[in-house]
Amino acid sequence: MKEKLYAVVDLETTGGRAARDKIIEIAIVLHDGIKIVDTYQSLINPECYIPYGITQLTGINQEMVQNAPRFYEIARKIVEMTENTIFVAHNVRFDYSFLREEFKRLGYTYTRKNLCTVRLSRKAFPGLPSYSLGNLIKFMKYSVENRHRALDDALATAELLKRILGQKENEEQATAMINLGVKEALLPKNFSIEKIHALPEACGVYYFHNQQGDVIYVGKSINIKKRIAEHFADKTSKASKLQQHAHDVTYELTGSELIALLLESYEIKRLKPPINRAQRIQRFPYAIHTYENEQGYQCFELSKVTAKERKHLNIISEYPKGTNARNHLIRVKEVFELCSKLCGLDQSSSACFHYHIKQCYGACISQENVSEYNERATQAKEALSTVFEENFFIIDQGREPEEMGVILVEDGSYQGFGYLNEAEESIDLEMLRDAIKPYPGNPETTRLIQRFLSKEQRVRVVKI
Repeated sequence: MKEKLYAVVDLETTGGRAARDKIIEIAIVLHDGIKIVDTYQSLINPECYIPYGITQLTGINQEMVQNAPRFYEIARKIVEMTENTIFVAHNVRFDYSFLREEFKRLGYTYTRKNLCTVRLSRKAFPGLPSYSLGNLIKFMKYSVENRHRALDDALATAELLKRILGQKENEEQATAMINLGVKEALLPKNFSIEKIHALPEACGVYYFHNQQGDVIYVGKSINIKKRIAEHFADKTSKASKLQQHAHDVTYELTGSELIALLLESYEIKRLKPPINRAQRIQRFPYAIHTYENEQGYQCFELSKVTAKERKHLNIISEYPKGTNARNHLIRVKEVFELCSKLCGLDQSSSACFHYHIKQCYGACISQENVSEYNERATQAKEALSTVFEENFFIIDQGREPEEMGVILVEDGSYQGFGYLNEAEESIDLEMLRDAIKPYPGNPETTRLIQRFLSKEQRVRVVKI
């Protein structure tokens, strides 16, 4: 590690959102792991108002930045000074995202390997009450003249880095963090650690492409960068194929995890990537349907059905494989204590096997009260059902803080998704409907939505 060069960066900004706020001061301390090699510091004219709270915290006011260079005037200096270095910051996601956003506004893609001294400090100094830079400065007994000014904070971070790297086991931790757990030798020819660091730590769908540009794998994650690094760190057969054939990666941010799940399902069926196995099936030939027998008991039956047969059956759920359907039916039967014979799982001519071992109340031989049995069977039907009985919108987070994701369920199934600006006044049902981009629904998308709603409480459901 000591032969590497670190660019320890600290920024002061007008706020906490890289997409909206601007940098007002930058400091870079070049460090070789033992000593400081070079330093750079500059105020920056953000060309916008500096909030009073920021001035109170940093001491930087409007007058101080009035004649300071604009970001584009020092951009080249930043690129040159940090080239071939490891980008280090205390909470690196903050500083790195701000610089990437500023360069993005200039039409330039800024990527560097990076290292977070917050994460590294937790490994190096376990048990501290806080890992804020201020608390670590006290812990190190390091003297800082101007806290919350870029150069002083960058120098303190550089001192922290030096002390951590002074222990060999911490060097190994730092290497693992920089490389995201990936051995560079396992990366495909066109990939680099820098390329992975350039990916967003956000929710969405990602696409691996081969050398010809064809999509060979589609996945989703709430943290795209982390998931793609895991693919190259894994030793599974799927990871091996990606390491061998992946030439590039693209992505689409969704904000909402549910939208990511739905988009991934659609894209796998549309593109049929060769490395994806799950979710490629578009037809669901197996179905569980319900009917009432001559004694009035509600019954269930699993069968492989044709399109013609579907019209005459009261289908409540569909499956790509018969084993999936059977296992689901068995689980629900056990939970609601239903009769195996009335679920089509026992072909006995009289009492079912479970009646003889006292696990059935006798509906198979008309000994259980019909209404009591049907009450449990109705609950089982709801548990098995993959058809929505109500129309509604799901409101979830969007790709940006000011945006919301919208999913529509109507006429029993998923209809599509879209996005709407949260700043819109008096958002009504028509506005929600207009935001929807149509996507095909199927039993799989229905189950994705049902599972998500059963475990995710923070989303909003608007009934139509």
